[in-house]
Parts: sequence; structure tokens; C-alpha cells
Amino acid sequence: MTSFASFWQTDLTRDALLDLLDKPDLANLRLVCRAFSPPAARFLFRETEISFQSGTFTKPSRMAALERVGANIKTLAFRLSHNAETFLPPLVDPETGEEQVFVYTPQHHQQQHHNHSHRVSSPTNEAKYGSWEMTDLLVKQYPPLFHAATNVPSFVRAFNCMTGLRHLKIVCDGQPAHRYRRSVVDYALISLRIAVEQAPQLSDRLESLSLLQIHPGGIMHLRPTVMGMGVSPNGRKRWARIRKLAIQMESFPYEGDEATTDQLKILHSYLQSFSNVHSFAFRWTGEQKGPCPLSLVTEPAVCQPSVSQNACPKTYARNGLRALKFTHLRYLGLENVLLDAFQVSDFIAEHKDTLDEFDFEHVALRSGTWDDAFAPLQKAQGDGGMKKEGGKEKHQTESMEVPFMLDPLDQTTSSSSSPPKKRQKKKKTKKRKRKANQPDINNSLFASTAALLWEDQEQSNPKLRALREGVSQLARSRARTDHMKKTLWTSMFCWR
Repeated sequence: MTSFASFWQTDLTRDALLDLLDKPDLANLRLVCRAFSPPAARFLFRETEISFQSGTFTKPSRMAALERVGANIKTLAFRLSHNAETFLPPLVDPETGEEQVFVYTPQHHQQQHHNHSHRVSSPTNEAKYGSWEMTDLLVKQYPPLFHAATNVPSFVRAFNCMTGLRHLKIVCDGQPAHRYRRSVVDYALISLRIAVEQAPQLSDRLESLSLLQIHPGGIMHLRPTVMGMGVSPNGRKRWARIRKLAIQMESFPYEGDEATTDQLKILHSYLQSFSNVHSFAFRWTGEQKGPCPLSLVTEPAVCQPSVSQNACPKTYARNGLRALKFTHLRYLGLENVLLDAFQVSDFIAEHKDTLDEFDFEHVALRSGTWDDAFAPLQKAQGDGGMKKEGGKEKHQTESMEVPFMLDPLDQTTSSSSSPPKKRQKKKKTKKRKRKANQPDINNSLFASTAALLWEDQEQSNPKLRALREGVSQLARSRARTDHMKKTLWTSMFCWR
């Protein structure tokens, strides 16, 4: 038991064991004792999936459980499925039988906390849906799931519990026939966006966003634009912190239809809110290939003016799309995309300073070749170490002066040719006159060589260049002095 207690109290070994357990085993381990509950809860609720229902954020028992374990949630998969229950029929006046027009305005009231037990809710004398007549009509004809989707304070309260959230996944799967109709999913996406923007306790470490199986109409409700529903002035700051963005969108025919080109423009404006991303991955799901979401400015279907644009060409020129620019983009992934070679080359040339890796899967070129698409990369590799002069490429060369000295009299030659007496006298003279503090010719050569090694340093530093030149001149002058002394020492006359 003592060994197990030591094993459990060691964070490295305990976390390694909990990381290998499945969720059912973690749930059972959490119920063993109180000492096992907090460590097991961190791994059990690290990745959580929520399927939105009418009582997901409104039941007190579920909200109490979320408050207990919400701090352990790192990755949240929020699932909003399209089905027959989410479809909303038209509003009909029961007396006249006419269809009523419903204009939705989110009611997101700021909650003021005087203490932990007292909370001020929204005013009771204010209608939730604009007027009391419209509110009564919606309560009678729309299902409870709709009213749960429009309950913005419940979404804000739920996201306040997730203080450690880092990755948000939004999954909108289901029947394609219900995706372009008025649905509960649209209102839930609006409430979800408002909750992410306004939840004060939501961690600023939210850096990853994944839109899985999102429909083009759902992008419109997630846009943090000024004209969006319930958008706050500081709402875009929350989305600007996103560093990893992944989108999977259902492909659709986009040529020759003004409505579909408007959806592409909505997608373009949505991507403009994430200019600080480091990683971006986009995939068109379906058999048909879609356009490149990063080059919609030059897409022929989007650039082709419609009937209304031909009527007002000046207005269309003022409201043109701006090219996307990601200042910190490092990774780019595209799948099932149809584009032109110049679109790839223009994007790579614009982001070549930061882009480190890109992954193209099932990508086809509409015009041009892959050599044309990757021409900026080949040009960058070819210009490395080259300098253009007069239209011709020329290698850059560096030249330097190396001080070179030769011994005037070889030691072995002089010793063999001179008489024995002179050789002994010369040795005595050397031994008597040479001192330890006098410079040697080899030391001077080493000093000059050390000065030359500074040639490899940064040439743009003027102080370092001046210091290098001074040391080099000092080494040369000392070498000349040592050479003269060497000559006098080896002569037959004594000097002092």
C-alpha cells in the first residue's frame, strides 16, 4: 500500500496511468474514493461532447454538474443536428390565417452579481421576442427546443463554467434537406457566438476552432461582424485570439447562381476575422470540388458582376472584396478544391515569409501547371546566395588580406652549415637575451590569425569592424618588430 501511495502521489506516473485508461474505467475510478476523484476527473472530462437538447442548459441539475466539472473541459464538441425536430414552420395568425414575419433580436442582458447567492435576471416586464403578441404566438406554435436555443443567458452561464476551454468544435450534421430552411440550429449558433464573446469567465486560452460539417448558411450566424445579430463591440477580440482554424463545409454548385456566390462572399468575410491564425485547414465535403476559400477575390464566379452590379458599377467597385492576408500563417491545408495556378502562386508569394508547410489533397488545377503554382518557391531557392547585376546572376565572393611571413633562415639548414663554435655561441646568445616576456614569432602569427577569424562576424557592425582592423594592424606591427629582433639575434654581433 505504501508503494502505491508513492506511485499515486507522483504526478508523472499517475498522469501516465490515467492517460491510458478508457472513459468507462475513468468513471469507475472516480467513484472509488475522494482521493481518486479530482485526478480522474481531469482526464475524464478533458474531451466532452454536448448534444443540444431543450434541457441542456436549463435544467438545474445539469448546470450544477457542469459547474463542478466545467473547469476540467479542454475540448468541447457542441453538436447541433439537423432533423425534423429542428425544422421551424412558418408563423400563422390563428385568427386571419396570414403568415407573420418574425424578426429576431437576441435578448442578452448583462447579469450583475451582488454576491454568489443573488443574481439579477432579465426584466419581467419586457417581452422576449419584441412584442407580447409575437411572444405568445411563438410560445404556442414553436417547440421548446426553439426557446432553449434563444435563451442566451443560459449559454453564457454554461460557458462561464468552462474556465479551461482551449478547443471548440461545432458539429452541424444531419439531413441536407433541412439545412437551408429556417431551423433551430441557426438560433442556437447565434446564442453560441454571443456566449463565446460575452462570457467573462471563459478562458483567454481558447485558441482552436473547428467547424465540422457546417453548412454555408451557418457561417452567416457565426460572423462577428458589426451588422451581425447581437454583436458586441469587443466581440471580435475573442475570435482574434484563435490560432488554429479548421473548417469542413458541404460543397454546392456555385457557378451561375447569384445566391450561391453570396454565400461565398459570406465565407470570405468570415475568414477576415481570423487574420492571426497560425494553422488553417479547409475541406469541401462531397463529390463536387469547391473553390479555394483563400482566393475568392480572383474566383471567376465571384468576380463576375450580376444584374444589380451592372446597373451600379461604381457602387460595385467601391464594395469589392479585399484579399485575405494572414500575417502569422505557418500551415495551410486544402482538400477537394478546384483552383487556378496563379491563385496558388499569388498566395504563396504573399505568405512566403511565414508559411512553413502546406498540404494539398485532392486538389485540381483549373488552369496552369504545378510548376507555375510553385514558382515563388523555386525563385526563392534560386536566389539564395546569388546577386543580380545587369540582368545576369553572379555569385557573391568575399576577399581578404592574409599576413604571411616566412622564416629567413631555416633552423635545420643553419645548424648543419655553420661551424660548431658559432652554433654554440648563437645558442648562448639566445639563452642569455631571450626573456619570457618577449613576444615570439609564433605568438604573433596566432594573433594575426585570430584577427582574421573576425572576418566571419557580422559586417554591418561598425564598432566590431573598427576593432578588428585595429587588432589586425597591431598584429602586423608586432610581427615586423619580432622579425627584426630575430634577425639581430641570429647575427654574429652582440647587441644590447
